[in-house]
Parts: sequence; C-alpha cells; structure tokens
Amino acid sequence: MRTNNSDKYFQQAKDVMVGGVNSPVRSFRAVGGNPIVMKYGRGSKLYDYDNNEFTDYCLSWGALVLGHAPRNAILAAKKTAEKGISFGVTTREEIDLARFIVDHVPSIDLIRFVNSGTEATMSAIRLARGFTNKEMLIKFDGCYHGHFDDLLAKAGSGVAQLKESSSLGIPQSHIQNTISLPYNNVEILEKTITQFKDRIACVIIEPVAGNMGVIPANMEFLRALRELTKKNNIVLIFDEVMTGFRTHAGCVQTEMNIIPDITCLGKIIGGGFPVGAYGGRKDIMECLAPLGGVYQAGTFAGNPVVMKTGLATLKFLNKNFYRILNQKSEELANTINTYFKEHNIEAHLSYYRSMMSIRFRQEAVLNYDDAQKAAGAERYTKLFHHLLKAGIYWPPADLEAFFISSMHTRKDLDKLILTLKTFFK
Repeated sequence: MRTNNSDKYFQQAKDVMVGGVNSPVRSFRAVGGNPIVMKYGRGSKLYDYDNNEFTDYCLSWGALVLGHAPRNAILAAKKTAEKGISFGVTTREEIDLARFIVDHVPSIDLIRFVNSGTEATMSAIRLARGFTNKEMLIKFDGCYHGHFDDLLAKAGSGVAQLKESSSLGIPQSHIQNTISLPYNNVEILEKTITQFKDRIACVIIEPVAGNMGVIPANMEFLRALRELTKKNNIVLIFDEVMTGFRTHAGCVQTEMNIIPDITCLGKIIGGGFPVGAYGGRKDIMECLAPLGGVYQAGTFAGNPVVMKTGLATLKFLNKNFYRILNQKSEELANTINTYFKEHNIEAHLSYYRSMMSIRFRQEAVLNYDDAQKAAGAERYTKLFHHLLKAGIYWPPADLEAFFISSMHTRKDLDKLILTLKTFFK
C-alpha cells in the first residue's frame, strides 16, 4: 500500500495544525504510523490521495449511517445552500427537523439545536442545574460526553476519592461537583444518590456506552437509575449523541423503554454536517432563555443546510431500514464470535445492533475496568495495521466503537470476517 502522498500531506498538516490533526484520536498516536489523508468517500468506501480504497467502518465516528455521500442528503444540502448558507434567524428547515425529532423521540417535548455533541451535553447540564437549583452531577467511568470541563474527571474507585482531572487546564473547582461512578453498578449508584440527593442536579449517561468500546447498560441498572432520579428530583440525561437514530427511530430509550428527562443528540441528525441538540420535558426546557433564566446561544445553531440534510437522512430511516441494518450487523457479530469460541481465541466482538468493538478476552465487559483489562494494546495496533493493509479502515484507537452502515455489502462484511480470521489464526 502506497502512502507517499498521505505522508507528504500529513507533514504539511503538522506545520500548520497542532499535531497535524483537529481531533487527537485522528493522529494515529495510539496505533503508530502516520494518518491516512483521505480524498473522498462513496458508499462504504474511502479513497486517499495515493488512490488506495478502504472499506470504512469508522464512518465519521458513527455519523454516517447511510454511508458516504448518500444522494438524498447531498441533494438536500445542495438545494438548500443555493438559497443561502446561513441567516442567523429562524428558518422552516429547523422547524421541520425539530418537529420530526419531537414526534419520534419520547422524552423530547421541546428541543434546542447547537453545533456539536459537546455543546449539547454542556448545555443540558447547565439547564439541569438551573432547573433544580443544585450543583452536583454524576457521570460514569468510561463514558465520554465531549470535552466539557466539568465532565473531564478521571474515574474514581469510590465516592470519597479525591477527584482528578483527565486533562491539563481544568481547575479543581470545575470538577469538585462531579462524581464518576462505575457503570452498571446498582449498589454504588444507590449509595451515592442516597448520600448526596439534596445536592445532585443531574445524572448523565450513555445508555449504550461507545467510548470504552460498546457496553450496553443492563436493564436492572437503568431501571434503578430512572427510579432513583425521579424519586429525588434529579434530572436524568441520556447522551444519545452516538446512539440517537442509529438503531431505532425512537433512539435507544424507546428500545429499552427507559425515558429520561433530557436527551442529547448529534452525529446522525446532521446527515454528516456538524450538529448537536438537546431536548426534554417541557417544564425543564422552558427554563432556557428566552423563556427562562438559563442562557445558551449560538450563531450557527439551526443552520438551514445542516437541518435540511439531517431531515433528508432521518426520513430515510424507516422500520425496514433498521431491520435490515440491525440484522446484518448481528449476523456479522455472531459469525465472528462463533469463530472465536470454536477456536478458543481470547477475543470477542461486543456489540449493540450496528455498533461494535473488539475485546481481547472472552468474558463479558460490563464497565470501564473490564474494558481496560480487555484492551489489546500492541495486539490492537497489529490488528489495525493488518486491516489497513487489507483495505479496511477501523478506528485508530482500541476503545473506540466501529460501525456498520446501510451501504456495507455482503462482500464488504465477508472480507472483514476473512481478514479478522486471518489475523487471529
């Protein structure tokens, strides 16, 4: 595989962009080597400047459920842009997308659009604090909700442990009201909420974690979480930035029948453009300006090109679409996991519908500690480059999820299966 042009462009990128990238995981620091500089994408494929073809399972970190450059989304973006790109006033496009989301997501009565998942979670937490007039928040070890200061707290083994930032530049004052708990642990959750119930404004969680590999929350845990938060006037926030509209038109909350107070969305709802949104119960959302005292604003929020492209994408995602996508994803995971079991290989694919990650052990992974123990380290690095040389692009980091789109063919998936078998054999 030739990489001359990618190497050349990456050297140029390092001269003008920090580390040559605009998001750290893109740097290949976790897997070694230089990043591939991509030229364009079509369907399930990416193409670089050396004319290499890759089957893409990163899919812009889960945003491209229809694959690259789907015709309906491209036409929507083009026609809308021809009328003007940004106005800074209300447009019909944002009303239409808002109505679609409100009609499909059970937790959302009112919605506010922003420009990223980080903006959505940050704003949702500010809103929860304003609504409850409380300050503390609970997150869960291994769940990632963007680079908002209050959420970049390292995992602690207990509620009394001194909190430590997971990034330089974050004062202790920003995380002193953040508690990070083990995922899927009902006992510690109950103990913590009982102890701090009068101070906790909100709990934020990925109902299916996707940033410590793919770990669905178990139902006992989610039911306890919903009951405890409702009982103690604590706002429950579902971060469905990754899961929203990936597996079901009503998002994961509909599939699990656990309805939060606020839901954060992103990725898929923009059809490939930068986007975020948060919405929830009417009484909570009406605390936002201009109706209430919680302030949040954005110049490009509700951009008509983004809104129209997002709606064109979401309208394509009907029951039959999800049935086909989920079925072929589960068949892929079952085929690979059967191979691992039959050959006694210390690995398995953890998955939830079309979200997947590889684990380098056979035992189930239930939380962040398990995920770290099941990480591949050098084995994942070797696997990543084995796949890359075979023309398969996976996330360049061990604990990131990979995704299946509607454009991945049987041939694509058979090649992935064969390439994985060759590596582990």
